[in-house]
Amino acid sequence: MQLVEPRPRRPIPIRMTPLIDVVFILLVFFMLTSRLLPVGFLELGNATPERQSVTGQSIPEVTVTGTGEVLWRAQPRSIEELMTEMTANGISEVNLSTRPDTGLGDFTRILSRLDSAGIDTHWKRLHTQTP
Repeated sequence: MQLVEPRPRRPIPIRMTPLIDVVFILLVFFMLTSRLLPVGFLELGNATPERQSVTGQSIPEVTVTGTGEVLWRAQPRSIEELMTEMTANGISEVNLSTRPDTGLGDFTRILSRLDSAGIDTHWKRLHTQTP
């Protein structure tokens, strides 16, 4: 004896409206929670201190040009010469500035060499002057 009558065999229609609502909610969720910055860039805190060292002398500035040259005291130097002079002079802190056309590879190469030598580095990006 059957207490419930069986359902007739007919296809159940799939309602699209709830599926579309769920897709839009997921789209909005992922748009709000994802990062919009390119992942390939190196994020750096641009906190160059406008101060002087404890001895009263200004912190030396090293500039990386767009061609990958290193300028110190307004003269181009190789990275080996720069490291030799800095260690000989006992410099433990520098301001590393880059020009707008400096490549990321050149910047990270110089930054890693200074960091491996134990030199505290503050980064500053130079902006071009518009006439």
